[in-house]
Amino acid sequence: MARDVNQALAREFGLSADEYQRVLEIMGRTPSLTELGIFSVMWSEHCSYKSSRVWLKTLPTKAPWVIHGPGENAGVVDIGEGLAAVFKMESHNHPSFIEPYQGAATGVGGILRDVFTMGARPIANLNALRFGDPKLARTKRIVDGVVRGIGGYGNCVGVPTVGGEINFHPAYNGNPLVNAMTVGIADKTKIFLSAAAGIGNPVVYVGSKTGRDGIHGATMASAEFGKDAEEKRPTVQVGDPFVEKLLIEACLELMATDAIVAIQDMGAAGLTSSSVEMAGKGGVGIELELDHVPQRETGMSAYEMMLSESQERMLMVLRPDRQEVARAIFEKWELDFAVIGHLTETGRIVIKHKGQVEADIPLDPLAEQAPLYHRPTEETPKQARLGPVADTAGLGPALRTLMGCPDLCSRRWVWEQYDYTIGGQTVKRPGAADAAIVKLEGRTRALALTTDCTPRYVLADPEVGGAQAVAEAWRNITATGALPLAITDNMNFANPEKPRIMGQFAASIRGMSAACTALDFPVVSGNVSLYNETEGRPILPTPAIGGLGVLEDAAQAVGYGLTPGLSLVLVGATEGWLGQSLWLREIAGREEGAPPPVDLAAERRNGDFVRGEILAGRVAACHDVADGGLLVAVAEMALAGDTGATLERGGDAAYWYGEDQGRYVLATTDAAGVLARAQAAGVPARLLGSTGGALLTLPDGDTISLAELRRLHEAFLPAWMDGRAS
Repeated sequence: MARDVNQALAREFGLSADEYQRVLEIMGRTPSLTELGIFSVMWSEHCSYKSSRVWLKTLPTKAPWVIHGPGENAGVVDIGEGLAAVFKMESHNHPSFIEPYQGAATGVGGILRDVFTMGARPIANLNALRFGDPKLARTKRIVDGVVRGIGGYGNCVGVPTVGGEINFHPAYNGNPLVNAMTVGIADKTKIFLSAAAGIGNPVVYVGSKTGRDGIHGATMASAEFGKDAEEKRPTVQVGDPFVEKLLIEACLELMATDAIVAIQDMGAAGLTSSSVEMAGKGGVGIELELDHVPQRETGMSAYEMMLSESQERMLMVLRPDRQEVARAIFEKWELDFAVIGHLTETGRIVIKHKGQVEADIPLDPLAEQAPLYHRPTEETPKQARLGPVADTAGLGPALRTLMGCPDLCSRRWVWEQYDYTIGGQTVKRPGAADAAIVKLEGRTRALALTTDCTPRYVLADPEVGGAQAVAEAWRNITATGALPLAITDNMNFANPEKPRIMGQFAASIRGMSAACTALDFPVVSGNVSLYNETEGRPILPTPAIGGLGVLEDAAQAVGYGLTPGLSLVLVGATEGWLGQSLWLREIAGREEGAPPPVDLAAERRNGDFVRGEILAGRVAACHDVADGGLLVAVAEMALAGDTGATLERGGDAAYWYGEDQGRYVLATTDAAGVLARAQAAGVPARLLGSTGGALLTLPDGDTISLAELRRLHEAFLPAWMDGRAS
């Protein structure tokens, strides 16, 4: 690339005029093309979090069980028995719009590397997906590609995809969200970090060869899309899950030795971010000889190699006396292994190629003088609580509509494309429980895993919506009997340069922080994805939460499928809150009103009570009440267990379809005991009905057969993807 480096090119690379001036001051001269590329990706929103850092620092990140919080490749928590869970969620939104299959596949590959680079064997994948209007042909194409990409990569690499969520809304027409989460298990005393150390130690490149795919991917992910969005395919990486599997095994084998000083995934910004971050964290310098970088294309320049985001690559600092041990391991697994540089005491990154110095940058200013913006914020106006809404449909017709709508219909078409049983440790599969349950091999202990967010709540009231996202993740884990430990987040928002959008972000963080504190549920890792906006049309603000909890005995976990002969008990108070509910949208055709409030003290009290009942063996099934409200929750339980239920008379549409928070439906043989203990604990509870038969008998006397309900619930996605749905 023979390009003149100037302010115009800097702007093309995503640097503002002020940022480029700062580069000139740091360098004391005009940077080379490679140097400008390094600054542009390291100072991109995607890598530097320049708009979000001031707010992220306010999140609670510590607890006695937190081993490593934000700042490493993934978060690490103590799960007992000498083990640690390593987990993180990360976005691949922009690439998945441009090239859905590879965008989603490489999103899975990237988050897997974030976890195993810390010494953990990946045991589970999850995802959180948001798509546009199903009426658009483009939405169908994106859904098809994303689902195939997630399944194709995860299935081939041998890690089960055990959970996730999907929403549809026209706000995502131009910017689908693909958030991937991975959880791994490690010895808590053998966690590998990324800070480089040891002057003279070799810097080693392992994995796949470097190509031209993904160049400036981080910069692309740090800007709004325009009309040319679909023409940006060269910025999307191409993945190879079979190589990833080899890389996992080779890295874990090497980690069993004492060879590794530091290790880092080559993710966003590739070789640039990995080398800069490793040396910067370690307070050392680094010198790279790009002639030694394994390349799969001819004539690659230093600029291209430093900014390529080719997949399945890692950068390591090794002990010199263990270099050949490491080489032998990677050659055994038929992966590239190349010494491409060494650590220095200069505090600079020096890049050489074909005998020329292509970059020479001081590392401290590259990090410490990275832009940090206190962007203006504008609060979202509070909406009034919704007044009474006339029920023109009736309970039965509304239930039929809701159970078949895109946001509540069965996701079987999706999760059947994922191998959710590989490894043989999945105890509760998708569609069986509020959180996936994955047992730890050779032990009784298990993890409960979930992803959650209700973007329509966040749009209406970002602070309440942020708190609700955390609370729902906590609730879903609790509903299985597990103890919630920590979360990872994926903050998906539109253009932060707009005060209204930055206000949404800041308020969401406030709500999340309050919920994390009240529920002892700290944030240990995360990702920020901004500029999810196309031609001025923003996505719904979507702070997706990935939650992790632990069960000492997997056999204690409960799902939500009903069996005959049980009583149904509702835990939690119901006011009939219809604002921003799916009933309001799907039945009344309105999207308005304040979302349901989140009483964090009640969440904690109700959830702790429910968990205690489950662990005492007094609950046969449990389901939290979320989207669609109480009647939808009971219908989902009936379908999951293929067992009907008869509900007590009384209550209007607001009662049965309101989305009041902090509620659970328990199925038990000891209803009287549950109610008495709830009363003693100050927890609202009431008898709801009983289970049995093949019908769902509604409070107004209407009946729906499970066969009809299942047909309605399972119809939309298969028919839509086959072209039979309108």
